[in-house]
Amino acid sequence: MQAVPPLAVTMGEPAGIGGEITLAAWRRLAGRGPVFLAIDDPERLRGLDGAPPVREIAQPAEAAEVFAHALPVLALGQPVAAVPGRPDPRHGASVVASIARSVGLTRAGATAAVVTNPIHKATLYAAGFGFPGHTEFLAQLAGGVRPVMMLAGPSLRVVPLTVHIALAEVPCRLDEEMIVAQGRIVAEALRLDFAITRPRLAVAALNPHAGEGGAMGDEEARFIVPAVARLRAEGIDVVGPLPADTMFHPRARQGYDAALCMYHDQALVPVKTLDFDEAVNVTLGLPFVRTSPDHGTALDIAGQGRARPDSLIAAIELAAAMARRRRKHMA
Repeated sequence: MQAVPPLAVTMGEPAGIGGEITLAAWRRLAGRGPVFLAIDDPERLRGLDGAPPVREIAQPAEAAEVFAHALPVLALGQPVAAVPGRPDPRHGASVVASIARSVGLTRAGATAAVVTNPIHKATLYAAGFGFPGHTEFLAQLAGGVRPVMMLAGPSLRVVPLTVHIALAEVPCRLDEEMIVAQGRIVAEALRLDFAITRPRLAVAALNPHAGEGGAMGDEEARFIVPAVARLRAEGIDVVGPLPADTMFHPRARQGYDAALCMYHDQALVPVKTLDFDEAVNVTLGLPFVRTSPDHGTALDIAGQGRARPDSLIAAIELAAAMARRRRKHMA
């Protein structure tokens, strides 16, 4: 069987911890893999912690030979002289270029998946970045698909149906079509990328006690129950709407493979409580595999040697597993 290409790890915010955790992840994985390369400025990485072993490569195919001895780096072609903890909009073009190049290489088959280090959105906005975040930019690079965010950890997988919006706006953004569309994408991704033959979905209620028969809100009756019925009619194993306060304990989690939640904190509070250091941000619905650590740029500890690479390592390992499953499925 043909060898799986290396993974592409993006630079992320250069003033944050991305470079540090990329090097730390390489140190842990150098002896066993998965093989990955960084799309970054090699000199920036060499200056992070006392001249670490960094090797510039010309093509992704060279990464496998280099990986056991040094971190393989595809150079961006422009210097990035960042100061830890001090984001600079002048580096925005390099951050975006690293993401775009990783996607291009992965779509061309030269790399197996995209693993993105965290970005600093405010700095990118100041540099003219026209997307709310990574996910929307990746969706545009993929041709305008519908992206779905999943947070996946050893104990729980969750999908927030609405993400970075005010809580007061959530009921207005939800509807039957959205729930059905995202439910289909999640079920297909669980089959394709997680090798779950018959995925089981649980759909959370929006209101306490699932609305208590309408006494605490009618959103469940108006659009959540009909959406669940439509998904079930399509052959998807789905239950809900379930009261969110009773669907995340250990016994309840045994009954589903992923939970569809109505808003950001309803999804992220349980997964970060259970799997804080090992949770991975996965973008579903793309024509390529993309994962990311489930944390931010950590500007407050950048350059101090305190950043832990656990979530990035989990993202790399999950991306490799997903890429292998996709290749097997398409073979």
